[in-house]
This record gives sequence, structure tokens and C-alpha cells, in this order.
Amino acid sequence: MSNRLLLLCPGQGGQHGAMFDLVRPHPRSAALLAQCPLPAATDANMFDNRVAQPSIVAATLAMWEALREHAPAPALVAGYSIGELAAYGVAGALAAPAAVELAATRARLMDEAAQATAPQALVAISGIPMQGIRALVRAAQFEIAIVTDHDSCIAGGLLAALPELELSVKSAGARLQRLSVAVASHTALMAPAVAPFAAALRAAPFRAQACPVLSGISAEPIMGKELAVAHLSRQLAETIQWSDCMDAAVEAGVTVALELGPGAALARMLQMRHPGIACRSVADFRSIGGITAWLGRHFD
Repeated sequence: MSNRLLLLCPGQGGQHGAMFDLVRPHPRSAALLAQCPLPAATDANMFDNRVAQPSIVAATLAMWEALREHAPAPALVAGYSIGELAAYGVAGALAAPAAVELAATRARLMDEAAQATAPQALVAISGIPMQGIRALVRAAQFEIAIVTDHDSCIAGGLLAALPELELSVKSAGARLQRLSVAVASHTALMAPAVAPFAAALRAAPFRAQACPVLSGISAEPIMGKELAVAHLSRQLAETIQWSDCMDAAVEAGVTVALELGPGAALARMLQMRHPGIACRSVADFRSIGGITAWLGRHFD
């Protein structure tokens, strides 16, 4: 059986000030970045939605632009949260400037939804089975935002309820870490952003996809603008089933996976859940040549 490549597009959390350094010397990547209206990023604002989301999409697409001439065509692309929007750029459905502009719109709409409520919070919870985590989250009036494994997830809700959740999680012998995101992504608190983001997506110039993109909310392979609009907009306010996405990739016959960065969280999660997949992140390498050489060893 020939190898099949999965490309992984990260969400927020792994961004950093040097995330464009590897691709800027590449002429096509530099040209791509020059076409994308990116906000000025600093250490102070790197994790703000308005900076993080378009920057992550641009970094992901610039990396693929540097790699794609020397890489095999992907069989499948999957993206985590904002990474799902980048995935449609990798799959050829959106040009980079359009994808980055949509990311900026997404960030603005999510921020507006958050500003219409009391302060929000996003946390990582792990250490006990999901059934127990769900009960704790529900009791504190939080919601599951992203399921990452059988015993771990991201949860979001109002900041005022966080002390109660922290206490109950600790009492249950689980772990909780507050994340550097001030918006309860993928919960009902983001519902006001869904319809306007769907409208922005419908107005965007989609092109034919070269390969399917996994839906974060259903783990099904998506082809075509109509379904892309529905799933990309719904995921703002619905739970992302990331563990199901990883399993769906295996069921689709994926044997090799590369996370396009920034960061390496998705590669680590996939490697832990499915150790039979040859999996790396571009963050593991010092050069574009090193990445393409690794891919070449699996696709000769």
C-alpha cells in the first residue's frame, strides 16, 4: 500500500515571534506574505484574537507554499479551530489573501460576541475520563469546546464560574490549566458570530478543492463551498471533535502526517493516539530542505 499524507493546520497556542523565519527566505512564501494584510504582532498582543488568527493562517499557508513543490499531494487536510480555515487554503479552496482576510473577520466577530457578555475563559482539563469531565463542566455551567482525547478536553465559559470549576476539577483528581485565550471558542457564547461569519464565507471566492478537509465538528471529509461554509461557521459555537478527526484520518488510510506549524501540539497528539503514523511538525526541523527530505524518505 502506498503512503497517504495528512497535513495538519494548527490552532492558537503555538504562535511565536519567529514563526515566519523559516519561510521568509523562500521567494514564493515571501510573495504570499506580502499579499496578506497582517496586523503588527508584538509580545504583548501575540495571543489576541485579532493578531493570532490571521497570523496563524498566514504562517501555515506560507509554509505549505514553501513545501508544496517538493512534497506529495496530500490525501487529506485537517485543521484545529482556526486551523480549519487554513486547511481550506492548503486544500486549494481559498487563496492565501482571502483566507487571511476571513481569519481577521472571524477574530473580529468572535471578539464582538465575547464583548457582549461578561468576561469569558478557556481552560484545558485532563486526568479523568471524559464522562467525569463532562459532569464537572456542566455543573459549573461551562461547555466542552474541544475533545482532544478520552481523558482531556478544552472547555469554555464565563470567567466568574471558573473558581467553582477549578475547585471541582481539583477535588476530582483532575488537572486544569487556564489558556491564553479570552474568548470561549466553540461554545454557545459564540452563537452571535455564526451567521455573520457564514455570510462572509459565502461572499468569499472559493475555488475547487484538491483534496478533502476534515470537519472539526463531525470529522467527516468535506468537499465543496456549501458544506465548507456550513461547517466552518457552525464550529464557532459547537464542540470540535478533534479526537474523532484523528481517528477519521486513520480510517481514511493516512500513514504519514505533517503539522505545518506554528507549534507541534497536533503532531504530538496524533503520535500519542496513533503511534503507527509517521508524524512530525515543521517545528522539528531547521530548514525547508530538512522537511522535504523527511517527506521524501516516506514517498520515494
